[in-house]
Amino acid sequence: MPAARESLLDSALAALTDRDWSGVRMVDVAAAAGVSRQTLYNEFGSKDGLARALVRREADRYLRGVDRALARPATERERMVAVAEWTVAAARAHPLVRALLTGCWSGRLPAPGPSRRSAGPRPPAQRCADPGPPAPGELIAAVRHRAALALTAGHLEAEAADLVYRCEVAVRLALSHIVAPGDLTLDHLVRDAVVRAA
Repeated sequence: MPAARESLLDSALAALTDRDWSGVRMVDVAAAAGVSRQTLYNEFGSKDGLARALVRREADRYLRGVDRALARPATERERMVAVAEWTVAAARAHPLVRALLTGCWSGRLPAPGPSRRSAGPRPPAQRCADPGPPAPGELIAAVRHRAALALTAGHLEAEAADLVYRCEVAVRLALSHIVAPGDLTLDHLVRDAVVRAA
């Protein structure tokens, strides 16, 4: 039921605009999505399963934005700037993305742990596919991997490694800008650290 799943995740995310995660009720999420509460439980297993799926979807959306920034028709260094700018924009617009990137979870947001395997019967396949949220370092590693694929074609090994390193520096500068913005714009910081130093 992919359409029901997305509708349920959209409803859960919308509910967070009005209340803390502790106040989000499964029955309300199901009603807002136009499905039965049983469908919600069949899809996610529990409220924690719903939280895992919701947070994983936000992580995946962030990484798709990274892919778009890396695919721009621009120089490698300009694409690094675009990744940093996307990182800040996504964190500012989406509290779950900010929490994923910084590791700072407020009581307002779902902070699910990894899925637990029970000794009993196996849960439905979909629930098994929803791991816990990636740690900030895991997201940075995913960005680094994507940068390696997108930026290094046609470069010698040393140049390729340098490009991947500079992309990681750009993202880490973006993270620092999210947590403690300063007087300098992100664009200025990244260009100084990544573009001009090259």
